[in-house]
Amino acid sequence: MIRPMSGEELGRHVQVVLPSAVEQWDGLSLWIKPESVLDTCRFLKETQGLEFDLLNSISAVDYVEQFELVYHLTSTQHSHSAVLKTKVFGRTNPTVPSVVGVWQGADFQEREIWDLMGIGFSGHPNLKRIMLWEGFQGHPLRRDYLEPPR
Repeated sequence: MIRPMSGEELGRHVQVVLPSAVEQWDGLSLWIKPESVLDTCRFLKETQGLEFDLLNSISAVDYVEQFELVYHLTSTQHSHSAVLKTKVFGRTNPTVPSVVGVWQGADFQEREIWDLMGIGFSGHPNLKRIMLWEGFQGHPLRRDYLEPPR
């Protein structure tokens, strides 16, 4: 059975090595600064006792004032899971570091988020559209997306 780690439990581990990365925790979520995503994810995967070797999913939510990225992680060795969140501000070029180098499974998920929400992932080896065709204007899952005139 998989045991969810609380945001506080996860945050206390991260704060030891990356004290400036943690913004807050609540319930089952740990909130980190967007620029700390890669370092935090690498720490969560490589630290003995945590070893989050599986990225279940990355999802994005558009709250207009900011985007929220949600990472669901699992340690198959220790049978625990975690939820990592970050807020990304700005509508013209929101960007966070890619975690493809940590979990190869992030490749298509980051591309999908880029394609549909317009959130960039710096360091991604092949950040291009995956659902829509090249040349498509805009990102259709954004709340402010308007269909281009025909």
